[in-house]
Amino acid sequence: MRRHRRAKIVATLGPASSSQERIHALFEAGVDVFRFNFSHGSHAKHRARFDIVRKIESEVGRPIAVMADLQGPKLRVGDFVSGEALLEQGCEFRLDLAPEPGDARRAPLPHPEIFSALEDGAEILLDDGRIRLTVVAHGADYADTIVEAGGKLSDHKGVNLPRVPLGLGAITPKDQRDLRFALEMGVDWVALSFVQRPDDVAAARKLISGRASIMTKLEKPAALDSLAEIIDLSDAIMVARGDLGVELAPEDVPAEQKNIVRAARRAGKPVVVATQMLESMIYAAQPTRAEASDVATAVYDGADGLMLSAESAAGEYPVESVAMMNRIIERVERDPAYRVFIESQNYDPEATPADAITAAARQVAETVHAAAVVSYTTSGSTALRAARERPGVPILALTPELATARRLAMVWGVHCLHTKDATDFQDMVEIACSAALGQDIARLGDRIVITAGVPFGTPGSTNVLRIAWVGE
Repeated sequence: MRRHRRAKIVATLGPASSSQERIHALFEAGVDVFRFNFSHGSHAKHRARFDIVRKIESEVGRPIAVMADLQGPKLRVGDFVSGEALLEQGCEFRLDLAPEPGDARRAPLPHPEIFSALEDGAEILLDDGRIRLTVVAHGADYADTIVEAGGKLSDHKGVNLPRVPLGLGAITPKDQRDLRFALEMGVDWVALSFVQRPDDVAAARKLISGRASIMTKLEKPAALDSLAEIIDLSDAIMVARGDLGVELAPEDVPAEQKNIVRAARRAGKPVVVATQMLESMIYAAQPTRAEASDVATAVYDGADGLMLSAESAAGEYPVESVAMMNRIIERVERDPAYRVFIESQNYDPEATPADAITAAARQVAETVHAAAVVSYTTSGSTALRAARERPGVPILALTPELATARRLAMVWGVHCLHTKDATDFQDMVEIACSAALGQDIARLGDRIVITAGVPFGTPGSTNVLRIAWVGE
């Protein structure tokens, strides 16, 4: 089964999408990557869904990626005497470490690392930014604030501190347990939540030790101060606009989204745009026109993937949400202006033989009107370079490594195929031609452009370009 689009779809599994029939329907509707949200659900439920995905993969013969999204350090207030309290604008409100339930004048905040990082004048956001406080005094175990924007605050609502770096690692003890389970299960990607600094990614890479690729979620403004370093340490990036949109002003989010997408593309790292993309489809069978435009904008910007969260995990129309996203992507990519946008954002290749070969492959494919660029890859680096060029023809990635094929399901324009290992160069050409024909990417007599690294099996050694005729 081949998708007739370049941008990929990531969909979250949850209560609304747990049966084999529903997950298969989601795949048929267009899902390339299934996200397992470890903020919710038991290990047993995740295992059951994982087994279903792998069963479907075996049945359809197409690699499917699975991503484990770790919860990260979620900051929350404690309990209230009546379950909630009304915070009035202009009133004083204290947050402290005392365990007693809160009221309209104070609330427990069981996170000492917050108090140690505060400064007078710092802003504290509660309940996704609906309530806004300004710090006027603070100590090691308390913060006195003025309520700038009030409202009802209930038990365990989230806490955000814009531009305040906290002494927290991105991986909590819960995350460590979830990570061990996810890696033992065999996930392909691990998404890191609430990354603040490059060291957070480096620490995760040490724990993961090559057993999965790392997708860093950018949802803390503090991370944007080290954007280049974080991208360099990551295998992929996610623009997580939910929490990022809480801590940034709404008018700043679109510009930051585009900046992140451009930076990731320039570095040749896959980038996914996420959160509230088709939010209304949680309850409605059709999205708003604004949501359709939001999805389209990410596609025009050249994002590798777009993600559905509650729409597919808990909504009333999970399959319809995926099908709608698929239709929007396909429609945008048929627009003649789409290639104009994509080509205007191409970046100069790095001064390496591998990048030179890959850039030449795109140019040659355009010149000879090839049906596809075929990348023979072991680690995936050859296919990633091909995707960075955003060619106007499909990218067929051939790899003897099933794990590589699954991870490449995240990447723009790449159709992955798990193949046997080539014995020599001519064998590689024959495998490429047969695969292009068998996957309905090329017809007899078409030309394809092949890139590979010789000797075979040497990661990152792209050094060969070959034009071949299918059926020669």
